[in-house]
Amino acid sequence: MSLTSPPVASLPPALEETLESILGDRYSTRPAILQQHGRGESHHTPAPPAAVAYVTSSAEVLALARACHRQQTPMIAHGAGTSVEGQLQCVQGGVAVDFSTMNRILAINPGDQDCLVEPGVTREQLNLALRDQGLFFPVDPGANATLGGMAATGASGTTTLRYGGMKANVLALEAVLADGAQIQTGSAARKSSAGYNLTELLIGSEGTLALITGLRLRLHAIPPHVTTAQVGFPSVAQAVAAVIAMLQHGLHPALLELLDSAAMAAVNQYCRTRYPEQPSLFLEFHGTLDATTEQAACAETLCRDQGSTGLQWARQEEDRRRQWHARHQAYYAALAQVPHGQGWVTDVCVPLSRLAQCIEATQADLAAAQLQVPLVGHVGDGNFHLLFSIAPDDIERRAQAEAIHQRLVERAHSLGGTCTGEHGIGLGKKAFLLQEKGATTVAVMTAIKKALDPMNLLNPGKLF
Repeated sequence: MSLTSPPVASLPPALEETLESILGDRYSTRPAILQQHGRGESHHTPAPPAAVAYVTSSAEVLALARACHRQQTPMIAHGAGTSVEGQLQCVQGGVAVDFSTMNRILAINPGDQDCLVEPGVTREQLNLALRDQGLFFPVDPGANATLGGMAATGASGTTTLRYGGMKANVLALEAVLADGAQIQTGSAARKSSAGYNLTELLIGSEGTLALITGLRLRLHAIPPHVTTAQVGFPSVAQAVAAVIAMLQHGLHPALLELLDSAAMAAVNQYCRTRYPEQPSLFLEFHGTLDATTEQAACAETLCRDQGSTGLQWARQEEDRRRQWHARHQAYYAALAQVPHGQGWVTDVCVPLSRLAQCIEATQADLAAAQLQVPLVGHVGDGNFHLLFSIAPDDIERRAQAEAIHQRLVERAHSLGGTCTGEHGIGLGKKAFLLQEKGATTVAVMTAIKKALDPMNLLNPGKLF
């Protein structure tokens, strides 16, 4: 597969003139910039826009949307470029609206435990600013993504089990519709029964309904004490059984992650660590010293009941960071297994009681194809991924990945699960959305899209 694509047709001259007048030198048609904005971190073929607009204010987004609407030109929101399902490919050309320079933290409200940010603020940028307030924003998708992009894709990740994903942590949004109208959803109140929940409608809509220009986010107190552990098991089934036992006993881990044997081997090779290469849980508890000590002791007993070995607790910050470094490097460790490998990350979520069955059947598929592909999961909520690394010209491995992915999604559906727990639909899972939701439900989604964007200008070609 080619890593670059030919440029698409240029914009109408009248629109180019308008955008140049709005943005000045923040409007670009340079080929390198276009190629950069025609892909994320997915395996899908790049598709560049005709132009890139670096916006710095809501007023500029309003003016840009109105100009593009008049000329019936597509608009594709772009943040940090970390999406993995082809959400950023500009399949009909148009304008990539880059929010990376719209990155101000507008207000931090410690009393209300919330903040106002522009969409280009990144997760790490926000948490650095919050540190002195004793607060943090918990959603961690494993990349330093922009908060606007995280809302658009409905991101979650390692901390979802305790703190929830973006839907649980976005209180309100400011957004611009395809015709340039501006809307406000939600409020600073922690709950509301006033009309339709437009905030949650936009979260996870993948830029197909509106351009997000501002977010009010829920914040959380930095826990007074944190305890983490890494523990190995003879099998995935025993690791998952330990997870279920912890939750059934009322434990409240903040993070509960699984790496299988292949993932641990890849991490050891990449990070030069010496973890036992067996299915392993990485867990973390937040709270007071007494609470975390009590929960840690209970977790250790439950893990031992399932045959765990080599449980290692880390209570000092340096030791905790060293342990979590392995989990956070799993994706890059997988990529490094293949020279010039390109990432292809699967994403399904099933009921917790069916998780071990789904994982073991998937590992059997990999074994039958003689593939060593790392598997990682946010197992506390039944979500897991395969981390394929595929050379651009390896047609055979790509075909194998497609076949295994197809069976994986069908298996998840048969077990009462979903084709995506957190990555979204984008380009890659449109057929699976129809399989999962059915024609009538997808028709309702399509009707909402047509009502808000009748000319299909916002991120066209995605979802449906």
